[in-house]
This record gives sequence, structure tokens and C-alpha cells, in this order.
Amino acid sequence: MPRKLTGPPKSDNLTLASPDLNDISFKSGGNGVLDQALFALIHVLVFVYWLGGDLGAFYTSRFLTQPNVSADRRLMAAKVVGDVDMAPRTALILALPTGLLLAQSKGWLALGWPTVIGVTIAALAWLVIAWRLHLKHGAASNAFRNLDLGIRWALVIGLGSWAILGLVGSVQLPLFLALKLLALVGCILLGLFIRSVLKPLGPALMGLSGPDIETAESDLAATLNRARPLVTGIWALLLVAAFLGLWTPTSF
Repeated sequence: MPRKLTGPPKSDNLTLASPDLNDISFKSGGNGVLDQALFALIHVLVFVYWLGGDLGAFYTSRFLTQPNVSADRRLMAAKVVGDVDMAPRTALILALPTGLLLAQSKGWLALGWPTVIGVTIAALAWLVIAWRLHLKHGAASNAFRNLDLGIRWALVIGLGSWAILGLVGSVQLPLFLALKLLALVGCILLGLFIRSVLKPLGPALMGLSGPDIETAESDLAATLNRARPLVTGIWALLLVAAFLGLWTPTSF
């Protein structure tokens, strides 16, 4: 006799629920643009352009102190250094949002996508401010300069506190992410110190066209020599952060 159809088989574990935006996990190989591989690529490119741009600016700065180079060419070299230096400055701003996007997609953090996307939008707004300051040079308003400076110090305090709380176990944060946050804080602080050290650079460059060229050259060399150890410190922190990203230790 034919079996009687009584309906679909029952399952004790079958539940239907609408997805929550905060619970969405983007898997590698998915069709969406928010994919782990894409976030990883963008984050790696941030590292590449940061370190590569810093190396380019560091190498070009050597021409500023060569006495056999004319003042006009040294001024041109200074402009090139400033333009090339926008690559690491841009990378510093994008390091946090791209890292958060990757960490959220990997499940290392549970901040929620709305929070991560909000941080990304804020970072892009900060990037616009940084580029405006670069393109306007001396014509940029003090309000934008102070805002950029305030953002950097806020990040030093906020990210540093988050990392320390993660290290002592007060908040849930993998070890490698806490250490990477501290490395980013270190890079921001070194960048602020470099700004302070390089303040005499402009007057020294203008002095190359004045009557006291020897004093200008001496001031120029002394200023760059003070800044170079700070730059190499940033390189060291970048390499540590890159190693932690590959190693990804979650605890001591």
C-alpha cells in the first residue's frame, strides 16, 4: 500500500529568525564587497604605503642637507618630501578603520558593524581635514589644525586606554590587537614629536637663500638629525604591528 503523506519531517532544532546586523559574519569567498580577503588586502596596503612612503620621504630628505645642491633644488626637494609624506599620513588615519573592519569580519572583535562603519566614516572625514591642511599649507585655518591635533591626542588617550584595559582583562580584547593598538598609539605620539622637532625646518630652508647660508645649513642638518631617530622608531613599531598581525596571539 502507498505510504500516507503526513507532512514534512519535524526537527527539534529548526528555528527561524531574522538576521541581526551586528551578527553578520562575512566569509571568505562570499559575493559581498565586505569580505575578509578585501579587508585584509586594504589593511596590508595601508602598511605598504605607510612604510614605503616613509622610506621615500626619508631618502629624499638627504638632498636637503647636501651643500652642492642649490637652494632652489633643495626647496623643491622639501616640497617632494612633503608630498610623499602624505602617503604615511594617510595610512596612519586609515590604519584604525581598516583594522577594525578586518577584526570585525574575522570575529576578533564584537563591536558591531554600525560602530565599525561609523568609525570608518569619521576616519574619512579626518582624512579630508588632513589633506586640506596639506593642500592649503600656510593658508589653512587654525581651527582645522587644532581639530587635527585634538583628534590625534584623543586617539592616543582613547586607544591607549582601550589597549591597557584589554591587557589587564577588564575588556575582551585579543592580545595581539591590544599590542597593535599600543603600536598605533606609539606611531601617533612619535608623529607628534616629529612635528615639534621639525618646526625649525621651514625657517632653515628659507635661510638658504639669505646672507647666512652656513647657519641655515647647520640648523637644517641639526633639525633632520633630531627627527631621524623618531622616524626609525615608527618603522620599528610598524614592523612589530605587522608581525603581530601575522602571528595573532590571543593571550599571554
